[in-house]
Amino acid sequence: MLEYRNGELHIGGVSCEELAQEFDTPLYVIDEERIRQNYRRLKQALQARYPKTRIYYAVKANSNLSILRILHIEGAYFDVASPGEAFIVSKAGVDAERIMFTGTSVRDDELEYLLDLGVYINVDSLSELRRLLRIGAPSFISARINVGVGAGHHQHCITAGPKSKFGLAEGEAVEAYRMAKNAGVERFGIHTHIGSGIMEPTPFIQAMQRLLAVASNVKQSLNIDFEHVDIGGGIGVPYRPEEPEFDLETYAEGVITKLKGWIEENGSEPPIFAVEPGRYIVCDACILLTRINTVKNTPYRRILGVDAGFHTLARPMLYGSYHHIIPVRERNAENSGTGPIYDVAGPICESGDLLARGRALPEMREGDLLAILNAGAYGFSMSSQYNSRPRPAEVLVKEGRYELVRERETLEDLLRHQRIASWLR
Repeated sequence: MLEYRNGELHIGGVSCEELAQEFDTPLYVIDEERIRQNYRRLKQALQARYPKTRIYYAVKANSNLSILRILHIEGAYFDVASPGEAFIVSKAGVDAERIMFTGTSVRDDELEYLLDLGVYINVDSLSELRRLLRIGAPSFISARINVGVGAGHHQHCITAGPKSKFGLAEGEAVEAYRMAKNAGVERFGIHTHIGSGIMEPTPFIQAMQRLLAVASNVKQSLNIDFEHVDIGGGIGVPYRPEEPEFDLETYAEGVITKLKGWIEENGSEPPIFAVEPGRYIVCDACILLTRINTVKNTPYRRILGVDAGFHTLARPMLYGSYHHIIPVRERNAENSGTGPIYDVAGPICESGDLLARGRALPEMREGDLLAILNAGAYGFSMSSQYNSRPRPAEVLVKEGRYELVRERETLEDLLRHQRIASWLR
């Protein structure tokens, strides 16, 4: 929970000013209780309509070990996009059968690692499937189908449709499952993922209908029963204060109604229904604290130079994404929304290193703290050491308690794993 107390911003009952003093900035602060609330809200909406629902948390959104532990305790399953994510999730204490791998352009040694680990594998192409089956046939295989319906908050976040690199074409589905069945695979799932940051339920309902049509064709052609139907993730969250919340009830009612109709029409055993939220669970559970180093007034712009940049939060530069920014001290927030117009710029030597353009904020001074909201999804997970700047720390808060859960990198960490060639020494 984010609120001002006695003129000072608090998250999870902890003072942001005190956190910045103790752990420095930029600093990611994660609210445990908000993660639990988001997870439970989605789970309740779906399981109330279809008890055999599984929530697979999309680890790429935020792979912090403490977040994985929170969701593991809540009963979540996990969707991973790389062997590294599978490794991290397993180190968080999660059993392999609760992990689903969905990757693309996967190497043979990665497939071998995943097979040895024992996670469920969701294949992305006939090429990947052939190579996987040469290494070994798992007991369970799912296929990611490009159902031709794509949506997302940016063109780079649309993961289905004619321009997407992901998934098997609908016409390849029967061949894929035939190959798997002939290789001795006995258990099957089917999957799609249409995009990220989607704020309307309709594309999900359309995708569900298309996916189930493919499942019916495979079932009729090969006498295969699906024990797992997965519609992927992509549920959006409002980044602007005036934006409405995603209509979770309409989404849940729409996709579950399609599933129940398909079960009745095909005489199928009710399969597990799976979704893969990432952003929805962690986005608004985290803020990024940053301190103003410079206040610059040019003939053209008023600029707040802060110590966070696109090496810390890449989304504004990658996607033109909006993140709401508020001052940590409420005394500076009396006229927020009607005060001076600022650009908020980072320290990276790139013209694109702007966290916000044209923001109305109260009069700000050097040394003031700002909080960048909705930073939990694709914040730290996309951070880098560009310009040789160490990555920030992460702190977990819960009902007035806090603890460091990722140490800030040091300058020495920039040299880790590097070596000078022998002929240059």
